[in-house]
Amino acid sequence: MNPYEKKRRWKFFLLIFAIIIGTASVVYTDFFVKKMEREEQVQFQLYVKVTEQSLVMYDDDRFTDVIETITKNTKLPVIMTDGDGIINSYQGLDSTKTNYDVEKQNKKTYDRAYFERELRKMKKQHPGTPIIGLDGKIWNIYHKDSFILTQLRYFPYIQLGVIALFLLTAYVAFSSSRRLEQDQVWVGMAKETAHQLGTPISSLMAWVELMKSRFDAEDDPLIAEMENDIKRLEVITDRFSKIGSKPVLEDHVVYTVISNFIQYFQLRTSDKVIFSITGDDQVRALLNVPLFDWVTENLLKNAANAIENEGSITVNIIEHLAKEEVFIDITDTGKGIPRSKFDAVFQPGYTTRKRGWGLGLSLTKRIVENYHSGQIFVKDSELGKGTTFRIILKSSITYEPTST
Repeated sequence: MNPYEKKRRWKFFLLIFAIIIGTASVVYTDFFVKKMEREEQVQFQLYVKVTEQSLVMYDDDRFTDVIETITKNTKLPVIMTDGDGIINSYQGLDSTKTNYDVEKQNKKTYDRAYFERELRKMKKQHPGTPIIGLDGKIWNIYHKDSFILTQLRYFPYIQLGVIALFLLTAYVAFSSSRRLEQDQVWVGMAKETAHQLGTPISSLMAWVELMKSRFDAEDDPLIAEMENDIKRLEVITDRFSKIGSKPVLEDHVVYTVISNFIQYFQLRTSDKVIFSITGDDQVRALLNVPLFDWVTENLLKNAANAIENEGSITVNIIEHLAKEEVFIDITDTGKGIPRSKFDAVFQPGYTTRKRGWGLGLSLTKRIVENYHSGQIFVKDSELGKGTTFRIILKSSITYEPTST
């Protein structure tokens, strides 16, 4: 299992674990909510019975204190209406809305809209409980859930939201820290590699010069190819030395840069793979040639590896005048990529080869996006038919609209 698959599996396990914790929290809280609902329902039924008895024995002073004690200890918001729906009693409502001074006078009043609003809420939550009123008609007692019960219902969702926000913040912080640490390790290894390559490359250059002079091989094609490979090693060393530093971008003809690299690359690839470059041969962009050659090399290598027998690789260069952008499409006739893997192929560690490290496309994406301020993505792919990668770069030419 490659590192990308391991990382994805760990994320899946953590997600399942988080879902289990969240579900357990909701279920556990729901148990207490239902228990509290039953207790409040019992408390309300007791209030109803006491109220009903108080209406029957309203002129019996022996039970007045007991009835008042029970009703006053009821914390539920309650409203009682007569047969015509007129409010004639309430309990547990906001005292600032139900009984207050008017303009600092002794006259008491109440907020009618508040009562009507509370009554609508009660009717929506629970049906009214009928009792026999003083006039012999059916009266109704309404109630709503207590403030604590209402808050308890929303508590698990608030709790989950806070936990999710905390986990998201922690994930972003740790990911940024890990990415910074990885970048530092990557830069250190790249610069150390460039340093280590310097000595053998200098030695190889000296050996080639010695072979030329000893065997009079100035025009030998094999020696010329050895020199090309040594120059290639110098380019690679220069690439590694530039990792971690801001590269210098210069104005280049895109067609020429890619064409020069293909001429070198196709000599070192199977003859069964046909290379071609098409499109606009004059479009220009700001490039760092050693780094952009690295991008081209990684994409061409992947394309060549995807072709099992015979096939072709085509590079098409398009200029988008309206957006002042350059599109570079690299198309192969290889085995293709599943649509579900279009984003995954750029992840570090993702590879389909047994001996691959899965760093080529990840590095390519970094060079294009971080160093050239461009974009790279899988434009299209079909299993068994081939794949097209698209690179988007900013054109170095600014076009002014023509006036009519």
